[in-house]
Amino acid sequence: MIDLYTAATPNGHKVSIALEELQLPYSLHALSFDRKEQKSPAFLKINPNGRIPAIVDRDNDDFAVFESGAILLYLAEKTGQLIPSDAKGRSRVIQWLMFQMGGVGPMQGQANVFYRYFPEKLQGPIDRYQHETRRLYEVLDGRLGEAEFLAGDYSIADIATYPWVRIHDWAGVSVEGLEHLQRWMQAMAGRPSVQRGLQVPPREEEGDRVVKAAQSMLMK
Repeated sequence: MIDLYTAATPNGHKVSIALEELQLPYSLHALSFDRKEQKSPAFLKINPNGRIPAIVDRDNDDFAVFESGAILLYLAEKTGQLIPSDAKGRSRVIQWLMFQMGGVGPMQGQANVFYRYFPEKLQGPIDRYQHETRRLYEVLDGRLGEAEFLAGDYSIADIATYPWVRIHDWAGVSVEGLEHLQRWMQAMAGRPSVQRGLQVPPREEEGDRVVKAAQSMLMK
């Protein structure tokens, strides 16, 4: 059994989608940002960084894993699914996973903050992060013009990236003209496991959910 500590944010949805895809039994622990439960002493023992998501694998000596990318890798390796076993295929998945972790997530996250949440309207940072997010989308579009999914076959790289790209409007970033990216988004949205994972924890209004995600990024 996996204990999942999460909230309704893109990073949280990565892990709930993966758990649904892998059909792993899990127990949900939804954390409240309003009550700063991610900063509680009990949760900090699981994730010293005080951010969601995190898991505890009860079947592996209560092993705790934090950071969404690390969790996806752990679950894929635990099950032997969603990542190839050969060196090249595995590397390809990890490369696109790191592209999301180091690029799409941070850049779009900052676009969310400055465009929707920051108390002052700072056009320079808004432009900077929106433009960079769009550039990263164009990289994704180019890759998806070559392959059905980011690493060739469906993998944790797709699971990591989709929860962010699907809320592009909230960051003020257009996907117009990115036909391959749009095709991929439709394919991802049609997967039953993705649909189920996006409901974990139960859905809030889209705006409220992403604002809380932005708030969590600013909470230290």
